[in-house]
Amino acid sequence: MDWIAGLGDVAPATRAALAALPARSLPKGMDLFSPGDRAQGYPVVLAGRVEVYLTGPNGREIMLYGVEPGQSCVQTTLGLLGDEPYSGAAVTVTDCETVVIPKPLFLRLMDADAGFRLFVLRSFGQRMADLTRLLEAVAFGRVEARLASVLLDLADGHVVRATQSEIAARIGSAREVVSRKLDAFAKSGWVTTERGEVHLRDPAALRRASAAT
Repeated sequence: MDWIAGLGDVAPATRAALAALPARSLPKGMDLFSPGDRAQGYPVVLAGRVEVYLTGPNGREIMLYGVEPGQSCVQTTLGLLGDEPYSGAAVTVTDCETVVIPKPLFLRLMDADAGFRLFVLRSFGQRMADLTRLLEAVAFGRVEARLASVLLDLADGHVVRATQSEIAARIGSAREVVSRKLDAFAKSGWVTTERGEVHLRDPAALRRASAAT
């Protein structure tokens, strides 16, 4: 019931309908949707993280956003409300627990419950703001600043366990560009790299780089 409380001021009938929905455990690495699929329901992440990507014609990927507890999936909301197919793909990057509100129930609650409708639209607005910030960063931000910021965000202690392709997808760049920038960071003494890992040697310098415009 905790996730239902997070929806805010929804009607008792809505709470009862949502409480009857089963939770589902999903393993890490599971594909949830692909380009061209149609949304069949509104997923609520109870635990874990899902990431949504776009893939260009040349195979280059960019991570649009992650979905964690309390957050919504823009692509799914667009699919349910606008009857648009998915243009991106989603994958679980950790073990997850989710509840899916079936499309007929979702649409009925959007019509009948102002509190539920407010929750969905507010969540949608917040995620669209996130996407706008991503667009601004990719269009106008320096690659070095985006790379430094992502390294700091991903670090577990002082180690980032991710491939250069995965890092490139997060900053909206090419793997080759990330490789060159990491080499430059390494020459400056900020990082060292190993296969599938980046070790942060000077986090303070990375923080300064991430703030540079």
